[in-house]
Amino acid sequence: MKKVLVAGASGYLGRYVVREFAERGCSVRALVRNPEKLEKEGPNLEPPVADVVDEVVTGDATDPSTLKGACKGVDIVFSCMGLTKPQDNVTSEQIDHLGNRALLEDALANGVKKFIYVSVFNAEKMLDVDVVSAHERFVADLKASGISFTVIRPTGFFSDMGMFFSMARSGHMFLLGDGTNHVNPIHGADLATICVDAVEKDIPEISVGGPDTYTFNETVTLAFEALGKKTWITHVPMWIGDAALFVTGLINKPLAGVMSFAIAVSNLDNVAPARGSRHLKDFYRELAAKKV
Repeated sequence: MKKVLVAGASGYLGRYVVREFAERGCSVRALVRNPEKLEKEGPNLEPPVADVVDEVVTGDATDPSTLKGACKGVDIVFSCMGLTKPQDNVTSEQIDHLGNRALLEDALANGVKKFIYVSVFNAEKMLDVDVVSAHERFVADLKASGISFTVIRPTGFFSDMGMFFSMARSGHMFLLGDGTNHVNPIHGADLATICVDAVEKDIPEISVGGPDTYTFNETVTLAFEALGKKTWITHVPMWIGDAALFVTGLINKPLAGVMSFAIAVSNLDNVAPARGSRHLKDFYRELAAKKV
């Protein structure tokens, strides 16, 4: 039986990866900052996983000493550990790069056979964005380490579309740019299958998206339709987003870091090879049916 460490196990993708490994007969050790999150359904319908985790390790990526020993006795490390929303005095460099590097060093010290890491699709086009450059600094560390590895590069998660849905619920959506750029986001369960399949494959990088491609305008319209609301989108010119980013960077750098990624993505088509069978329309319908 393979023993797997899942870092970021309480997040959107992490929960699906935990379940996928468990369903394939692996022993799963979950590395999380808050173990209680494993017990409840997540905000985007991601499942509770406390019942399928064999062991829980509490650690904080901002304190690398708490990660020491996390990989002891482990065959595979999977990490989607990263900064997903602004936190006071916390940077992407601390989490996405240095936190994962500490985990990699522990994996090497403990003889881990393979390290699977989730980075960003189209990273080479966004290297001026802090969160992306932090991801890629770790990818460089991973490639130089000598360990067998796979870097997964998804276009976006359904949970990202869940943020659009939350704004549509309010009845009005502000969208950067003209909304004509394309994306094929992927459901966490579909992406988890690809991540776990990578254990047995000698593929260094996998770019992946979901089965359906939409414009950003269409993803928002689908959310309004699922809620039974009239579509109301206000398009915000990119120059206003850039100006807001500049001002935010002067007063709140963590928030500016998240904003810069959103602005960069709004300027690009993010369409990768299509995989999976779960559809955004159905995800929105499930969110609409959920009691709030």
